[in-house]
Amino acid sequence: MRIEHIAMYVYDLEAARKFFTDFLGGSSGEGYHNKNTGFRSYFISFGDGARLELMNKPGVADADMRAERTGYSHIAFSVGSREKVDELTERLRAAGYAVRSGPRTTGDGYYESCIAAVEDNIIEITI
Repeated sequence: MRIEHIAMYVYDLEAARKFFTDFLGGSSGEGYHNKNTGFRSYFISFGDGARLELMNKPGVADADMRAERTGYSHIAFSVGSREKVDELTERLRAAGYAVRSGPRTTGDGYYESCIAAVEDNIIEITI
């Protein structure tokens, strides 16, 4: 068994799609639009592993965006090395995204940084 995809609702579907393709090397599929409900989505693939489904639908309300809450906390992307974690973190900072932590080695041994991106959802960059 494996995770096939993870889905997240966003307000700005095109900006979210651009973030995951431009900064994290994702490949976007064709968009889907249900004209009856207004639902729109894109699937983003990252080479191997689970895909990410970005979704938008009129009337979907914001959840509590505190970093520590019940439910899903973040999406982690492995970039392969400490140097790549550092480089991508600085690239994201220069693009105006808030670096919430790191780069650093955590107590459980991960080298990572956490970025508030895509409508303040946390993206973790790790080895």
